[in-house]
Amino acid sequence: MEIVYVYTRKRSEFGRPCSFSDRPAKVNVDIPPDPSMAGSFVLRNPVDSYVQHASDMSEHEVNTERVEVESRGVNHVEGGWPKDINPQEVEQTIRFRKKVEKDENYVNTIVHLGTLMEHCVKQNNAINIYEEYFGEEETAEVEDEPPSAKTINVISKLTSFFDVLLSKRDPNVTKRTATHLSWHPDTCKKLAVAYSSLEFQQNVKDMSFDSYIWDLENPNKPELVLKPSSPLVSLEYNPKDSHVLVGGCYNGQMAYWDTRKGGLPVEVSTVEVSHRDPVYGAIWLQSKTGTECFSASTDGQVLWWDIRKLSEPTESLVLDITRKGLLENALGAVTLEFEPTMPTKFMVGTEQGIVIACNRKAKTPPEKITSTYSGHIGPVYALARNPFYPKIFLTVGDWTARIWSEETKESSIMWTKYHLSYLTDGCWSTVRPAVFFTTRSDGTLDVWDFLFKQNDPSLSLKVCNEPLASLRLQDNGCVVGCGSKLGTVTLLEISSALCTLQRNEKTLVTAMFERETKREKILESRHREMRLKERARSEGQETVVEERLVENPEEVLSRTRREFFEVIEAELQRRTRAETQCLHGKVPGTARTRDRGRDSPPWGGGQGSASAFQVKDHAGDEAAAQGEESQLPKEEEEEEKDVA
Repeated sequence: MEIVYVYTRKRSEFGRPCSFSDRPAKVNVDIPPDPSMAGSFVLRNPVDSYVQHASDMSEHEVNTERVEVESRGVNHVEGGWPKDINPQEVEQTIRFRKKVEKDENYVNTIVHLGTLMEHCVKQNNAINIYEEYFGEEETAEVEDEPPSAKTINVISKLTSFFDVLLSKRDPNVTKRTATHLSWHPDTCKKLAVAYSSLEFQQNVKDMSFDSYIWDLENPNKPELVLKPSSPLVSLEYNPKDSHVLVGGCYNGQMAYWDTRKGGLPVEVSTVEVSHRDPVYGAIWLQSKTGTECFSASTDGQVLWWDIRKLSEPTESLVLDITRKGLLENALGAVTLEFEPTMPTKFMVGTEQGIVIACNRKAKTPPEKITSTYSGHIGPVYALARNPFYPKIFLTVGDWTARIWSEETKESSIMWTKYHLSYLTDGCWSTVRPAVFFTTRSDGTLDVWDFLFKQNDPSLSLKVCNEPLASLRLQDNGCVVGCGSKLGTVTLLEISSALCTLQRNEKTLVTAMFERETKREKILESRHREMRLKERARSEGQETVVEERLVENPEEVLSRTRREFFEVIEAELQRRTRAETQCLHGKVPGTARTRDRGRDSPPWGGGQGSASAFQVKDHAGDEAAAQGEESQLPKEEEEEEKDVA
């Protein structure tokens, strides 16, 4: 049954506003409790009730019309001339200008427009609408900001408003070292990481060979798993094709991947033509096809490859600094450097601490090794040219980082202090020529700004407790990635003061590099002169020795006999003088003088005023005198025998 209630109202009351007024509260209904129903009450604890309220959504699809884009061009030529006037003819244009300038309308129009133009010119001189009012203040704020790198643990997207820390470990149970990092060339949201264990004979039986490509917007799991035949030591994106990566394996093979085809390598080089040791460096070359690369290994070879045909290398170079081309004399390569602006030159850092500069286009293999730089005790773990000054390069090895100039071969122009822990990697800033980064084996990241401070890093940040093994900076210079020995990849966004070009920075850095290079050249020339003098002196001594060896044996015997009798005569004269002094009573004074000479030097009073060299000469004279006294009885016996 439907209940209907009809409301009635006069027509005049429709549309009238409501009139509200305050009144006291009153009870409309009061239901008293019924004790008889208490037995039917059931206690429920807890009582959960769910209510879902969501708006209904609908999905619609529409196929828009395709927009066709067409390129068109306009050829602009000088216009405004009558058809009978050729603008290329100077005489016709001059004649026409004179004719127009005589017209009264032309003069009146110019006078009218001149007033408007004069007003605009004056207004432009009074107010420059393109003037930057706050540029200097912004620069000052950047300079005053102290170097820092704030970190947070949660990341959803890399932005310029937050300093971000993204930390993730090797997904496998057995942790491996993050040996190499490579940023995606087009976007800064992907990072390729090569994982391998570089400890000799420490590989576990079931250790994974996989390496990963991480998406920074979804860091919980890898975007792509790369499955090589041997653990990857180096991995690099192709700058011309971001879908292609090349990797160097632990067993010396080279492989390349196409991310559109999955995680398995497209092609792998054969073991017979590959390196015999781990491939520590693999870099893409600047070529028309974008398929050429080269690699270096501790087996002492540099090999050039074309990924379209990895069955054999296109070219090879043996790192024999004796220029004999012998593989047994070759130095093992640990790091590789290539600057695209210098396509024929490259540099190799070796296990022996020597940096080898090479030229690929030389005619013969010995000529390909142009020069060497020796400055580190241990292996050169990092080698990078300054992006603003290609002739200046950075090396990292043992406990220091050194800055070199190609013009000085014998020593570096600048270097850091000796750290307590080993340095493992380093790179230049891509936006500031005076800033570079280094990592240490105690898990510390150092940021150096030698315009601000030269003895200590501008910023030292403890990234993790395990040793850092690899380092890579984004092209924008704001985000740096660090890989550790346990496979932790840490991304840090540094403060704007360290990734913003300062005022006059290039000029100051240029002056500093030139000054230090000039200083080293002067020291090298001075050191060269000293070595030449030392060599000439040693050659002169050798000549004298040779002349003495050529002497006649009879002359040597006669000279020795003459010197012997001179020594005997001098000793007899000394004894005669001593006996004379004894007769005159001067023996005590002599004894006192001798005792004082033995106890302490007469000029110093026993206070250590004599130099070390003087003390040594004085002791040598006493020993010689004692030696003569001990030899005297033997000489007298020999003389008596000769007389007899």
